[in-house]
Amino acid sequence: MYIAASRTSDLANGTGRKPALRRVAANVVALGVVSLVTDISSEMVTAVLPLYLVLGLGLNPLQFGLLDGLYAGATAVVRVLGGHLADRWRRLKAVAGFGYGLSAVCKLGLIAAGSSVAAIGVVLAADRTGKGLRTAPRDALISLSSEPGTLGRSFGVHRALDTVGAFLGPLVAMGVLALSVGSYTSVFFTSFCIAALAVLLLVLFVRDHPVSVARAGVSLRAAVNLLRSQDFRRVTIWAALLGLVTVGDSFIYLLLQRRWDVAATYFPLLPLGTAGVYLLLAVPLGRLADRIGRWPVFLGGHAALCLALVLICGPQAGFWLAVVALGLHGVFYAATDGVLMAAAGPLVPSGLRATGLAVVQTGQAAARMLSSVLFGLAWTLWDLRPAVFVAAGCLATVAVAAAIVKPVRP
Repeated sequence: MYIAASRTSDLANGTGRKPALRRVAANVVALGVVSLVTDISSEMVTAVLPLYLVLGLGLNPLQFGLLDGLYAGATAVVRVLGGHLADRWRRLKAVAGFGYGLSAVCKLGLIAAGSSVAAIGVVLAADRTGKGLRTAPRDALISLSSEPGTLGRSFGVHRALDTVGAFLGPLVAMGVLALSVGSYTSVFFTSFCIAALAVLLLVLFVRDHPVSVARAGVSLRAAVNLLRSQDFRRVTIWAALLGLVTVGDSFIYLLLQRRWDVAATYFPLLPLGTAGVYLLLAVPLGRLADRIGRWPVFLGGHAALCLALVLICGPQAGFWLAVVALGLHGVFYAATDGVLMAAAGPLVPSGLRATGLAVVQTGQAAARMLSSVLFGLAWTLWDLRPAVFVAAGCLATVAVAAAIVKPVRP
């Protein structure tokens, strides 16, 4: 089964030749559906967690930054391990499936944690461990199932399906909260049931992609040796530097809530603005990246985030500025998430694809973990606006430097 995205043939243009159809493989679509269902589950939790921790448990910005950093950065510890095991065992699907299963079980862990901040931190770390284990093998499956010239489009299709789940998750969370009269436990249990369904879909419909490579050629030393390649090393370093100056999603939504005094009832709707734009632009920007270059599109996404930060804390506070800021946040994700993997994938041998992508993801995740802690500290010490403007200035500086260096060659 293929989703065909064919162009007008050269024969119709009088050239007498027929080009190969540009297609997105069925395996990519199946992985996208699994991610769709998984994201409904995870975004249900993500949508209510900032409000639960800050308003429900009374955490200050620094405490929330530490937990948010843990939530974002725990994946950094295990991404290379997950990619290495998937490549060494030649079982991309199995390692990814274990990661999906671990994250599903952690939804029940949130119920058991109750109001204990320490226990919640442990559960969030375990949940992100599951994400870290599954991400590199999943992206390697997408990369290996696609033609080199359509990587941007393939990742765009996957991320678009993934974002449908991100769009539906907050709506489901709001529905569960309404029916359960504000019970967070009901949200976490429903999230677990949906995550379990995603694991079942993975088992039934996703095909593995074995690679003929000797096990001896897949080692942690081989992962380190990937960094000897100048192109791969530069992509990894600049992705990490940009991650270090990126403000996390939860902080973006908290900034919007504080600036526009969004009621707690409507707080879970804020991610929908991001998800809606991401859904609309993931495939077009993926195709644009295939056409004009993946690095310019990647940097363009960071420029959109920088502008969103300026609008959030600018002198004006109109409703439409909040809408535009959320839209720019969606542009940021559509132009960066899958595009970075499409840019890094061809720089890695097929037998080390999961390991190589994990190295890039690890650097980025570790940097974002530190970024969350630093931004939470800056907000606590300097207040909201100074912290945001410093973050926007740092992001603009690094993005301009990355544009000058151009680590990815056309």
